[in-house]
Amino acid sequence: MTLINDPVHALPRFLLGSWPTPLEAAPRLSAAVGLAPDDLWVKRDDLSGLGGGGNKVRKLEWTLGRALADGADTLVTTGAPQSNHARLTAAAAARAGLSAVLVFPGEPGRSHSGNLALDGLFGARIVWAGDVGLAGLMLTAEEVAARLRTGGARPALIPFGGSSSTGALGYVTCGRELLLQAPDLDTVVVAVGSGGTMAGLVAALGSDRVLGVDCGALEDPVPVVREMARPLAAAPPGEPRVRGDQIGAGYGELTEPAAQALELAGCTEGIALDPVYTGRALAGLMAAVVDGELRPGRRTVLLHSGGLPGFFGHPEAVERAEAGLEAELWD
Repeated sequence: MTLINDPVHALPRFLLGSWPTPLEAAPRLSAAVGLAPDDLWVKRDDLSGLGGGGNKVRKLEWTLGRALADGADTLVTTGAPQSNHARLTAAAAARAGLSAVLVFPGEPGRSHSGNLALDGLFGARIVWAGDVGLAGLMLTAEEVAARLRTGGARPALIPFGGSSSTGALGYVTCGRELLLQAPDLDTVVVAVGSGGTMAGLVAALGSDRVLGVDCGALEDPVPVVREMARPLAAAPPGEPRVRGDQIGAGYGELTEPAAQALELAGCTEGIALDPVYTGRALAGLMAAVVDGELRPGRRTVLLHSGGLPGFFGHPEAVERAEAGLEAELWD
């Protein structure tokens, strides 16, 4: 087990990922969405390594580092049953030799998420909180941590989505990584769930160069992103830019623009997105091109934050993808 002190932030960090992740050109996708062929690039944080990859690996390097420095032997966190953060918290705990307890809303047997299957593979224990909202979910997680302490364990409570100013440090480092890979970066487009990924990018790049696409996980992500970014930025970063036009029927539901975005990314570049986050991010990028917020001739980066395992537990997304296999060969 290697715990390092980051030379920039002087905070404990437990290395989990494979850095830097690639920045890949997407010329066919770029042309398909209305940009010039060299305009659109994809930052492949889905290839971050641990537990199926994704953006939560960067955050967990810092939140796990803090937990280990505090002597924790168990990680407790929350999310939906399809949570990418919960999956990667379980994988990170296994990598560090800790236990993991995941607190989910609902009842056992209701979800068949691909992420949920991996949670079990990584050795996590699940606590079902019943029909509760985010506040009730967090309260249950605190109660679980208290019971673990009573039993002699040393739990660390990792916040929803891994999102805090500590976790957002992972995307401060990502922002700096992007500037080395693409010094002419104009805009990075990112899905916004619990807010930490966008907050770190805003702290590193400034609000003008980051466009968030709200996925509906929070009632209003703008103040959350703003407050997480504030202590990490060298100067006040300004008001976060967040599009709210891709939420559709709500978090977890497949929208038609997201479904079209998944198909377009797959057919043009062989890149698999997920229906909850990255599909919405690309759909928001496409809408931003249509309304002129993103323009040809400027370097745009789509942050691929991972989430593919969740695709296989999303019945509507899988059914739609499989329907394409049934088309007549000569249509």
